[in-house]
Amino acid sequence: MTAPVVTGPGVGRWRTRLEAAVTARGRLCVGIDPHAALLDSWGLEDTAAGLAAFAETCVAAFADEVAVVKPQVAFFERFGSAGYAVLERTIASLRSAGVLVIADAKRGDIGSTSDAYAAAWLDPVSPLASDAVTVSPYLGPGALEPFVRRAVAHGAGLFVLARTSNPEGEQVQTARTLSGDTVAQHVVSAAEAVDREAGDAVAGLVVGATRGHGLDLREFSGPILAPGLGAQGASAADLPSLFEGASKLLLPNSSRDIARHGPDVMALRDAARRVRDEVERALA
Repeated sequence: MTAPVVTGPGVGRWRTRLEAAVTARGRLCVGIDPHAALLDSWGLEDTAAGLAAFAETCVAAFADEVAVVKPQVAFFERFGSAGYAVLERTIASLRSAGVLVIADAKRGDIGSTSDAYAAAWLDPVSPLASDAVTVSPYLGPGALEPFVRRAVAHGAGLFVLARTSNPEGEQVQTARTLSGDTVAQHVVSAAEAVDREAGDAVAGLVVGATRGHGLDLREFSGPILAPGLGAQGASAADLPSLFEGASKLLLPNSSRDIARHGPDVMALRDAARRVRDEVERALA
């Protein structure tokens, strides 16, 4: 699964690039979540310099091994401009190496503010330009229109929060709408509508792998980012039953369970390879 992948900034449409990447390198998405305790466990200071060393090690370990990497933006933001500089370099290095980058920013706003967020994460001229970004629909799915427009224009993707892995989300996401569907199911339908109306395959979902999600995903053909593998309690063996009929572009995410094998590059790479192979066997 280490065959060359033709990806990178501005190369092809999002869905085409994603399909090629997962065919070559598997469906695992590796999260980069450099929280203070993790930096310390690697013998690094909780500073921008420590963050940079962590990120550079992750790039070296994952660049030729996995299809998708997901930096958690908040862990870079906490160092201000210095952290953003590290994030910019990390995104650019991964994309130059043919890795697809999902910026886990969970952005969501209205009007010109939403458009500014979309430009920051999806416009190729932005130093933060990524292949895809996570977005929140909870100001109304229509408020994501600037993200959809820019995703279509730039061949990028969106992952819309539907049924997240945190238990706190249940109170909102399982509430019933006037139609009788849960809020999360309404988000699934809205994501399906995005692709129909945009005439391009840009919309994906975030659906946690840590519990039964209760969603009907049979009509959803887009990618599904599934956080929760490893430290949050989900295993590769859980995936077939949780995502029956929706596993072709399922992207199970593992962060801490792989990062705990650092800071040795080869140990990190071996851990990512092992989890990736477990995922592929489970979904075969």
